[in-house]
Amino acid sequence: MNKIFFVLCLVLLFSFSTAQAQNYSTHKVKQGETIESIAKKYLVKPSDIYTLNPDAKKELRVNSVLIIPKSEASNTPQITKTRELDGFKKHRTKKRETLFSLSQRYGVTIDEIKKHNKFLYAEPLRKGDKLQIPIFKVIEVEEVNELIKTYTVLPKEGKWRIAYKFGITVKELEELNPEMGAVLKEGQILNVPNIGNEEEKQVDEQYSYYKVLPKEGFYRLKLKLGLEQKELEALNPILKEGGLKVGMILKIPYSNLANGILELDNKVNLADSITDFNTKRIAIMLPFRLNRVDFDSESDTKKSIQKDPYLDASLDFHSGVLMAIDSLKKLGVSLKVDVYDTKYELSEVKRIINNNDFENIDAVIGPLTPSNFEEVASELRKYNTPVISPIGTNLKLYDNVFQSRPSDDLLKKKIINFVRADTLAGNIIVISDTKNKAISDDIKREFSRAKQILSRKDKKGEDKYFVSKGDIQYALKPGKNIVFLETRDAGFVSNVTSILAALIQEENIHERKKAIEVVLVTTNINSAFEDDEVNNTHLSELQFHFATMSRSYNENDNNAFVKRYNRIYNVTPNNRVVKGFDLTMDVVLRLVSSENLYMSVNKAPLTEYVENKFAYKKKLFGGYYNNAVYLVKYDDLTIVEVKQ
Repeated sequence: MNKIFFVLCLVLLFSFSTAQAQNYSTHKVKQGETIESIAKKYLVKPSDIYTLNPDAKKELRVNSVLIIPKSEASNTPQITKTRELDGFKKHRTKKRETLFSLSQRYGVTIDEIKKHNKFLYAEPLRKGDKLQIPIFKVIEVEEVNELIKTYTVLPKEGKWRIAYKFGITVKELEELNPEMGAVLKEGQILNVPNIGNEEEKQVDEQYSYYKVLPKEGFYRLKLKLGLEQKELEALNPILKEGGLKVGMILKIPYSNLANGILELDNKVNLADSITDFNTKRIAIMLPFRLNRVDFDSESDTKKSIQKDPYLDASLDFHSGVLMAIDSLKKLGVSLKVDVYDTKYELSEVKRIINNNDFENIDAVIGPLTPSNFEEVASELRKYNTPVISPIGTNLKLYDNVFQSRPSDDLLKKKIINFVRADTLAGNIIVISDTKNKAISDDIKREFSRAKQILSRKDKKGEDKYFVSKGDIQYALKPGKNIVFLETRDAGFVSNVTSILAALIQEENIHERKKAIEVVLVTTNINSAFEDDEVNNTHLSELQFHFATMSRSYNENDNNAFVKRYNRIYNVTPNNRVVKGFDLTMDVVLRLVSSENLYMSVNKAPLTEYVENKFAYKKKLFGGYYNNAVYLVKYDDLTIVEVKQ
């Protein structure tokens, strides 16, 4: 399996073709060897070896495999010479001739002479002995060190599965195959590492898989996954030979992924992989409640929309759906869409199910509310019809349910892991109001050295939703401070952020002031942080980080969807519109690029659109949940994605 490591380094640094790969050879390290001795053997400089094998600077492991650049001093291929018996020459022994002198004369060994003159094993060589001397011809064999071989893509096989088979990352697989495309097709020929006699690793659906991030060692993996080094090595024997590598995909127990730790970096663009042009049929179920709308006049209709939040939300979402249908049509997708008004009534949902044909529906998007959604999902299980929830969380995950909104626990874990991975954070503070004391205690359990600050109370013991400058100043330390703020009160957010921003200071040697950096985070982003009372300049100064189910599109990106929506409706699309567009695009593109929605989970592990991304994971016994979230931060008054 060691051969995997040299290919990993190889493709990480360069994009090689098969022919280019032959410009390098490999060397298996033996006991007592050093980089200097290996470099001398291959007529290269030690620095050349270190360039291709950076880990060798830290430790040179016995039996590890190094990539060796071909020496510029010799471009000739390595030749192995072998000898083959080509006949015999007769010889009569003369006075004073010995076996040694004969071996020197004919260029053979003493043993080779004895082998073909067996009487010499028992008797000494005498004058007059008749011998047959073996004559050999020399055969030169050019050694070929094949680092790359070809591989044929199997049915429903995606990039990360092939990368896992050969012990490399998806990025490295793409570097070996620059023309491979976003989505693999059955029968496609790829370049993969030649791992010799080693068996290809197989993906076991009873396990989950985790990609090693930068700066992650066994200790951090223990904190994140709850697995000791020995446990990881037992599941991944390759770790015993080469240790952890950034980008490695590790097999881990299924339960460790249930809370949403892994996000594989294998995003695909399904618009490039449409294979099914048969008409697909989907249903959209939303609580328009059109029976409550006053259609007597335009102003009355507008008032009805403004007064009814369900109608307002449904119209926004539906306008995004319409935009998606138009985009799909331009891609050549044939689609039939049935739209139903659930009226936000369970009885109406039952009536719709009973009076319409759902057996031949490919997918249902909605309803929005939990009770109505569960009714639809439960009833359509008998047809195995996938039902996708646009906004629900903590749903009952029947085996036909797709929960597109990531769970709050996943958002919380994203932030916790971000803070835990920050090796420069010297001080952690948790500020919360009384209602969020339980969350503060949870964070304290995650970070035992964290300091907790609670909002002040009045004489009656009621929360006043503020803290003083002294409360926070006392807890801050020189260097980097990460501050959790857990609240739903806008006034409290304004109070805390203004104090924190004022306490940031740069280093001043003359005044003997040490730098104080503050990074603000929260495990629960909500409307309080977006309130007009909160100063966005303060949030930017505090590098405010949070996890979110959807990122805000940047108007400077010149997004085609946003421009088209603005042109049609004379308004910028809100997040409900974008969710309707993104979700409809994803569902339909999965249907036309895979056998069905269920099969698309493996073929398209991660998809991304205007504001939302989807990486569905299946519960061991149950349905599917979206495992993809964004980590974002305020940066110069804009919200940008944090790349990890």
